[in-house]
Amino acid sequence: MLRTFLEVAYRGTHYSGFQIQDNASSIQQEVEKALEIVFRQPITLTGSSRTDTGVHALQNYFHFDYEGFIDKRVLYNINAILPPDIVLKDIQPVASDAHCRYDALSREYRYYIYRTKNPFLADRAWFFPYTLDRDNLAAAAALIPQFEDFTTFSKRNTQAKTRLCTVLDSGWQEEGECLVYRVVANRFLRGMVRGLVGTMLQVGRGKISVEEFAAAIGKKDNQLADFSAPGHGLFLFRVSFPDSIFKSAL
Repeated sequence: MLRTFLEVAYRGTHYSGFQIQDNASSIQQEVEKALEIVFRQPITLTGSSRTDTGVHALQNYFHFDYEGFIDKRVLYNINAILPPDIVLKDIQPVASDAHCRYDALSREYRYYIYRTKNPFLADRAWFFPYTLDRDNLAAAAALIPQFEDFTTFSKRNTQAKTRLCTVLDSGWQEEGECLVYRVVANRFLRGMVRGLVGTMLQVGRGKISVEEFAAAIGKKDNQLADFSAPGHGLFLFRVSFPDSIFKSAL
């Protein structure tokens, strides 16, 4: 059996999440259906990073095992079957023990907000028409890599065995009409980015201070977090792997 990585991008607006769920449409379900048609046998996928309802991805990964060589030209056939809001961008053979979840070095998420009404951003950014103190926003974001336990920003109905994460980068930046929160970490908890964004925006509005934000992280109590940031503003931007993952299959 040969192991293969699939790179996928999608607009999550019409899906209940990345992973297969009972009685709900998911990205994994749609990709597995398309693969079964093309390969004429059931294909079970393992996902790299689970995204919630409405969340988008510019880059995510699956892996699966298959007996036989897969030509990259098959991507055209698979994409022809997939819905228009899902696209497979690449297909690569990897070592038989490579794992798209556990071998990932980091994930990068970006959360988009916009402050002037724009119907062309409505389904991929959060309309947040409030005055924000950019210095306080920046100060709050800069504190985040100093912490490891993010219990405060984890929703309770999660199967995660630990709430420890290593945040490598955290900050706000301008991108066109949007104010964007960018965060890179080795792993993320369920609801973590949206909780960070919602709570930092309260700092930006002066509802809580930077010091109170830091104290909330330390208290490890998710009742102190604001999870109101909707899923449609969140993008999984990049999943990074060591180069050896792909070179080892050559």
